Amino acid sequence: MSCTTILIGKSASTDGSTIIARDDDSGSGRYDPKRFVAVHPEDQPRHYRSVLSHVEINLPDDPCRYTIVPNVLNNRGVLAEAGANERNVAMSATETIAVNERVAAADPFVELVPAVGEPGEPGYQPEQPGGIGEEDIITLVLPYVATAREGVLRLGDLLQTYGTYESNGVIISDVDEIWYVETIGGHHWIARRVPDDCYATIPNQLGIDRFDLADAFGEQREYLCSADLREFMAQHRLDRTMDGTANDAVPDVFNPRLAFGTSTPKDHIYNTPRAWYMQRRLNPGDDWDSPVARYTPESDDIPWCRVPEAKVTVEDVDFLLSSHFEGTPYDPYGTTGTAESRHRYRPIGVNRTGHMVAIQLRPYAPAASRAVMWISYGSGPFTTAAPFYANVDDTPAYLRDTTPEVSTDSLYWTNRLIAALADAHWFDTRNAIERYAENVRIFGHRLLGETDAAIASGRFDDGIDGNGDGLADGDGSRDGMPVTGVLAEANDRMADYLRVHTTTLLNDVLYTSSNLMHNGFAMSDRWV
Repeated sequence: MSCTTILIGKSASTDGSTIIARDDDSGSGRYDPKRFVAVHPEDQPRHYRSVLSHVEINLPDDPCRYTIVPNVLNNRGVLAEAGANERNVAMSATETIAVNERVAAADPFVELVPAVGEPGEPGYQPEQPGGIGEEDIITLVLPYVATAREGVLRLGDLLQTYGTYESNGVIISDVDEIWYVETIGGHHWIARRVPDDCYATIPNQLGIDRFDLADAFGEQREYLCSADLREFMAQHRLDRTMDGTANDAVPDVFNPRLAFGTSTPKDHIYNTPRAWYMQRRLNPGDDWDSPVARYTPESDDIPWCRVPEAKVTVEDVDFLLSSHFEGTPYDPYGTTGTAESRHRYRPIGVNRTGHMVAIQLRPYAPAASRAVMWISYGSGPFTTAAPFYANVDDTPAYLRDTTPEVSTDSLYWTNRLIAALADAHWFDTRNAIERYAENVRIFGHRLLGETDAAIASGRFDDGIDGNGDGLADGDGSRDGMPVTGVLAEANDRMADYLRVHTTTLLNDVLYTSSNLMHNGFAMSDRWV
C-alpha cells in the first residue's frame, strides 16, 4: 500500500499530545472500503493464521480491548491499519517502504512457498508459510502492550521469530513517546524515538536518517534495533559512512537511509516531493523554491524529523495529509505552472485514499478518555477528519457498517461519491466543501470539550473504583454510567452530525455537478 505518515512529538503539538497520523492509500486501480470497529478480548484469536502468508502464531490469553479502522473486505486479511487500545497505546501500520538490493540479498524476505504436488505423491513438497506483514502487525501487537516501547520490542521479537515478506514502517505511540520502526530485510529492524520537540515525515521511503548504535545497545533512550544489527551490517558491508574506517566496520552513528534504503528516479516523482511539501508548510521560513534552495521536491536528504516553526495542530495534520501541493506549480487543481508541472509529482491526498486516521493521546485527559482518533474516509481534499473517542465498547453504525457495495447509508461511500462528483468541478464545489469541513471541525472540538467536562465531573464510572464520584446535576439519570458509555454517546453524536451534514454536502455537490453536465441546455422544454 502507498501511504503518507506524519508524527508530532508532544512538545511540538499545541496541547502536549503525541499525534501519529497516516493516510491509508490503496494500490493503483483499487479502492478499499473502511470501517471503524471495537475488538473485544473474547473476539481476539488465540491462534492466528495469516490470510496472505499462512503463517500460524499462538497468541497470549490476555488481550485487551482495542479499536481499529480496518478494511471491510477480508480477502487480504484483517489489515487493521490504525488503532488504539484501552491502555492508551496507539499504532499505525504500515507505511510501505523499500530496502535496497544489498539488504534484500543479505536478509531475504520470508515469502510464502506453495506446496508442490499432493501428499503421498513422489516429489511432494509441503507449503512453506511466509512471515508477517501489514495484514497482521496491529492484530499481533496492539492488544498485548501497555507502552509504546513494549510494542516495539514485541514487534521486534515477532520479526526475529517469523520474519516478514515485505518492507514496512510501523508507528507505535503512547502519551509520552512516539516510536517509528522500519523493517530491514526479512528479520532485522531499527526503531527511533521521535524527539519530543520535532515532527517526522515519511512518504513511502525508508526515512530514518540517523541511528546511534551505542544508544541502541546501551541506554536505549532514543534507539532500538535487532540484537545482531551491528554484526549483520559489518558482515555484509552495508554501511556507507565516509569516515576512513574499514569497509567491514560499522561506526556508532550512521545513516540508515543510505545504508538500507533506495534513491531512484521513481522516488523523486512519487516519494520525496511529499516530504518536501509537508516540511515546506511546517517550516515556511526556509527557502524551498529559489534556484539555490537547500531542499527541492527531488532531494534525497530531506530530514526525517525537524523542529517546526510553530506548534502543530490537528488541523495542520489533516490539511497536510489531504494536501495536493497547494501554493506551488505542482498542484493538480492549481492555476500556476504548466499542464506538465501540475501533474509532475504524486500528491499526498490522492483519489485512492481509504482513510486518514490521526491518533491523539492527550496528557491532560483522564486515562479513560485520553485517546481520540480523528478519522476521515475517502479522498482527503473532499472531506475532513472528525474526532472519535477510542476507549469504547462499540462504534457508530455510520462508520462501522460500511458495505462492500455503494450505499449512502455509510460515511465511506458518501464521501467517495462527493469526491468523484466534485473533482471535475473543483472551483464550483470548493466553497461548499470547505464550509462543510470547517463546521465539522468546529462541532468536533466543541463535542470533545463538552464530553471532557462531563467526564471531569466525576459522575461516571471510570472502571477504576467501580463507581462514579461527585454530585449529580440535572436529574442524575446517567450518574454511575461507565465512562466508555459516555464516550460512545459522544461518538454517536459526532456520527449523527456527519450523517446529516455529509448528506447535505452530497446534495449540494450533486446539484452543482448536474447543472454543469456537458449535455446541459438552458432552454426548458416547456418554452418550446
